[in-house]
Amino acid sequence: MSTKSKGFSRRRILGGSAVAFAAGTLGIPFVRTARAQVATFKAGVITSLSGENILGGNLTKRGYDLWAEAINAKGGVEVASQRFKVDMFDGDDQSNPATGADAAERLIVQNEVDVLFGPYTSGSTIAVQPICQKYQVPMISGSAESPNVWKAKPEFNFGIIPAVDTTAGKSLAVLAKLSNPTAKTIAVIGVNEPFSKETGEGFRDGAKEAGLEVVAYELVPASGDLTPVISKIAALNPDIVAVGGHEEPLINVVKTSKSLNFRPKALIMHYGVTDPAFAQALAADADGTSGVSVWLPSVQYKDDLFGTAREFAEMAQKKSGHEPDYTEAACAASGLVFGDAVKRLGKKPALTREDRVALKDAIAATDIQTFYGPIKFEKEGNHYHDNVQPVPVLIQIQGGKTVAVGPKEAAAADLTYPLPAWK
Repeated sequence: MSTKSKGFSRRRILGGSAVAFAAGTLGIPFVRTARAQVATFKAGVITSLSGENILGGNLTKRGYDLWAEAINAKGGVEVASQRFKVDMFDGDDQSNPATGADAAERLIVQNEVDVLFGPYTSGSTIAVQPICQKYQVPMISGSAESPNVWKAKPEFNFGIIPAVDTTAGKSLAVLAKLSNPTAKTIAVIGVNEPFSKETGEGFRDGAKEAGLEVVAYELVPASGDLTPVISKIAALNPDIVAVGGHEEPLINVVKTSKSLNFRPKALIMHYGVTDPAFAQALAADADGTSGVSVWLPSVQYKDDLFGTAREFAEMAQKKSGHEPDYTEAACAASGLVFGDAVKRLGKKPALTREDRVALKDAIAATDIQTFYGPIKFEKEGNHYHDNVQPVPVLIQIQGGKTVAVGPKEAAAADLTYPLPAWK
């Protein structure tokens, strides 16, 4: 996606350097003037614009940018019957949590942002949370799914996507119910980093609740040869293999399984399957892989800015050439949360430290319906400040496309089970 998006200007911060440039509104070029002259809200985006998580980082960036472009096309965020545009500033965590924390501090201190939009990975999100607390700047996280993010009870961070421990296990119950003949055994692989490990644990615990026998639970590094692990699992011949990880490890699981001529009756993953890059990287070999999604363009949700889920998807596809996944949608919805909270707060830019604390409280009180679905943050417990409202949908790649296969009331196609042998 071009950084010169219509309707908002952006200063990019990459590796600590800042470069300002102009953008266009309604086709008329302009240069962003000093904040003292033109009141604008300033939002900082922390995500992986380089490094091993760049694919997911680009998804989060696209989602946040889509909201900024859409709201600025309407004149900006509404406060007390006036509208104020949003300036977006990027911070590259370089796929490293410590770098993400440094980037967040620069955005707050140097660029004086009013709000942060959170990282792609849970590891970086956890690293940024103390920075938000230190400077009293709220962060809305459109991607983080590790339950450890919310178990820490972050005062200034709010999550749009339900944690994986609420979604991964539930998806296995749906899969087991749809399987015919009924699945009885499962092997679980988790990549040994925050989000992926918790996803693996969610699959493992959910499998037990679904009545599946866990014949193997393996933690693997994010990179390296998976042949020994897949060989061990193949010898156990489980009905289902469940994998928690980001895009590259998931792709490697499929490639390694094919190289060993091993295909379980069902292969289920979590986030990466909904990323268009997954199907593109594997081509026909991606077919049959199942996954979990908390949003699809076919869901019956809408709001005043983006319209329906389908209309949002069409807007996103026109911009990037790819149908958006649930992470991109959740990141765009993060902006809706900010706009709603600022409107209720009634404070115009620039926000003071006291205003930002009040904004944090306004975000905590969010209760809205969006194209992404309902958003309301937990006020206590292990999912403190996480939005656990969305209901997970079991999806499967069929003919190169992602389709809903369960539960039955959400299904657009039948589950392919058992999977055919590799060709």
